[in-house]
Amino acid sequence: MRELHFKDNFWNTDVTCTAGYDAIVQHLNDGKRTCKEVEDFMKARAVIEEKYAKELLGLSKKVCGHSEMNTLKRSLDVFKLQTENVSLSHLHLAQTMREEAKKLEDFREKQKEARKKVEQQMDVLHKQKAVQYKKTIEAKKTYEQKCRDKEEAEQNMNRNATTSSTKQQEKFFAKTQQAKQAAEEADMVYSQNVSALGKMREEWLNEHVKACECFEKQEAERINTLRGVVWTHLNHLSQQCVTSDELYEEVRKSLEQCNIQEDLEHFINLRRTGDKPPAPVPYENFYNNQRSLPVRALPAVGRRPAAPPPPTAETFFSPTATQQECKLTIFKCCCQILTL
Repeated sequence: MRELHFKDNFWNTDVTCTAGYDAIVQHLNDGKRTCKEVEDFMKARAVIEEKYAKELLGLSKKVCGHSEMNTLKRSLDVFKLQTENVSLSHLHLAQTMREEAKKLEDFREKQKEARKKVEQQMDVLHKQKAVQYKKTIEAKKTYEQKCRDKEEAEQNMNRNATTSSTKQQEKFFAKTQQAKQAAEEADMVYSQNVSALGKMREEWLNEHVKACECFEKQEAERINTLRGVVWTHLNHLSQQCVTSDELYEEVRKSLEQCNIQEDLEHFINLRRTGDKPPAPVPYENFYNNQRSLPVRALPAVGRRPAAPPPPTAETFFSPTATQQECKLTIFKCCCQILTL
């Protein structure tokens, strides 16, 4: 199947019409707008990546497992370190995206300048062609009018050839000759304008073909460049995923080295306080302790002995106490009261 090209498909039967050329220029302007949109998209994505990287970097600096120890502490340290590395990789990705957006911007400006020269030249040709076409049409109208004036003068002269005087015939003849000369001059001007328009048309045709070829080449480069930019952008994103996975793999490897039993034993060895439990607390009857108390020595001078607990009803009315024991207890209580 034969390939289609701009130079073969954007013509018009009207020599003054520029619809085909205008359609190409409009399409190129739309393509330029697409380049700008992709460029802005990549710049915005770079801002997002940079913001994410900074937030992630700040997160990696926060305390995480400060009180942990041994293998789990090492794993958490690796976790924080690789989180920081992921943030740095995203920061690098943001910078790469800005560089790619700058390349696309430079490409867009380069195409804009190249297209501007062609458009300016074509605009000049379009104006010249339009002016020349207008002059040619006006010259044609003048020529046709002069031809009609000549024919009318000849008809008048022939019509009055037998009825008019010699002087009138000479006057008709002079007028006819004058009309004939004016028609010939108009014919010459009209012919010159047609010739000039023909040359200008040939120049315009050649320049139109060159412009179409230039614009078609630019459009092919634009499509190829945009496709390459998006492809590279996706490669960077994929590589970022691979890089992040590699960094996270380091954390997973560290976690594999995290030994639960080892951490338990490490804590035990570091913080152990003894290996013997406390003895059971026995029940001690207060009164049994009182009977087994030895005779206390007299308090030292200047020291006031602590007051004994007051006697209770059980002391006086214990069923096991003898009469002699009760008297002795009462005597002791009286002595304690006197010492107070």
